[in-house]
Amino acid sequence: MPHLRTAYPRGLCALIVACSISVSSPPSYALNDYHLPTLGGASSSASSEEFRLGRAWLRQFRAQAPQWQDPIVSDYLESLVARLVPYSQLGDLQTTMVMVDNRSLNAFAVPGGVVGINSGLFAFAEDEGAFVSVIAHELGHLSQRHYARGSARAEQTQLPAMAAMLAGMLVAASGGGEAGLAAAMGSQAALIQDQLSYSRRFEQEADRIGLQAMADAGYDPHAMVRMFSAMQRLARLQGGNPPEFLLTHPVSDSRLSDAQGRASQLSVANTYTSNTLYDMMRARALLSIYQNSPQQAASRLAQDDAKEPARRYLDALMTARNGQTDQALQMLDQLATELPDYGMLPASAASVALDAQRYDEAITRSQRLLRLMPSYLPAQLILAEAQLQRDPEAAYQLLRNITAQNPEYPPGFNLLAEAAGRSGHNGWGHLARAEHLQLTGRVDRGIQQLSLARNAAEQEGDQQALARIEQRREAFIEYRKALDDF
Repeated sequence: MPHLRTAYPRGLCALIVACSISVSSPPSYALNDYHLPTLGGASSSASSEEFRLGRAWLRQFRAQAPQWQDPIVSDYLESLVARLVPYSQLGDLQTTMVMVDNRSLNAFAVPGGVVGINSGLFAFAEDEGAFVSVIAHELGHLSQRHYARGSARAEQTQLPAMAAMLAGMLVAASGGGEAGLAAAMGSQAALIQDQLSYSRRFEQEADRIGLQAMADAGYDPHAMVRMFSAMQRLARLQGGNPPEFLLTHPVSDSRLSDAQGRASQLSVANTYTSNTLYDMMRARALLSIYQNSPQQAASRLAQDDAKEPARRYLDALMTARNGQTDQALQMLDQLATELPDYGMLPASAASVALDAQRYDEAITRSQRLLRLMPSYLPAQLILAEAQLQRDPEAAYQLLRNITAQNPEYPPGFNLLAEAAGRSGHNGWGHLARAEHLQLTGRVDRGIQQLSLARNAAEQEGDQQALARIEQRREAFIEYRKALDDF
């Protein structure tokens, strides 16, 4: 079983950002009910269908594109988005973050509130404000529903065209490069009049929404201007071959000037900064990017004047990779003592213990952290994975709770399937495997797995599992219909 810190199923084509699809708020649904939302009435059916197609796209994306699974960084990103969302005019749209295992500069947004970033964005953005500015911009695209507003055809043609465009994006996201870009742009061109002016207008609008959201959330909006300036320099240096993000997010002088003017008019009421924490996340990203030559990660962090605790943190992670577990734990414990508000430090230590197969220590460390932060997902996952080696039933119970609270998180179901199998809950184990399959775009195999789950639950006489399996079968069939639209 792969550990949670390794690269798991996370570049993605920046076209997605330029098209910047988004939708109205989807219908609400129960936390434990994982199926796609029921389509609403005539007034909301298009938005609901956009949400449905967007989540189908996400499943296909997980099946084909390389993802970067790092629960500590993922939790950090969720906290950034949670800070921005109340000020981004999103209403009750549910957002989902996806991290792409690709060193190129890129970010994207698609229907259903899916926002993604490449690990390379961490490498490019030298401070948290610059990084946040890209996320704020993407949320601006989502809140303004730029794809839907750009559609010029009759209502009945919008969704097939969107499906075709999303399919092109998926090709690009999976490494198809220009072929996927051409397919998506061709589908979009059939719908959008004067595409260039729309793109400029929408980019500017997303900038303005993002700038305001940053200021309201406590971030200096001038960070977006700094980020644009850095992007503009990069585009000029790379000439005709800029990063994918800049292909569809060109930073013109007028756009830079507009952002500068608007940032100057905004005031930040409650300034919020955490560059030390950001630098630590950046250390994790750089270590993932330069995993075969970790010294390059250290050089890059030092070159960009990262905060001293972050450089020590990276040194501890590299020490752990070299097999010096005790020394690495001492270094992380010292940092945790100095920075007691950073839960990711004791979580990192617990992760180091887990990777060294010191399961009892991983359990002790993660339990200690969870007493202070009961809902901290990285610590919960470390505890569950360690308990798999010591107490599979305890791991099973914990993972049942984790997956109920995080129904769109494939690694949780992967671990739950193993814990259920080891603890004798075979019906639930096959069901968890089915959930993992459908979340990663393999819905047909997931439906087959549900049949195995039903047989196992019947043998065990587990009526609760049988009822849940039948409920999920109906949902899986709906997922398959959505995927068929591609």
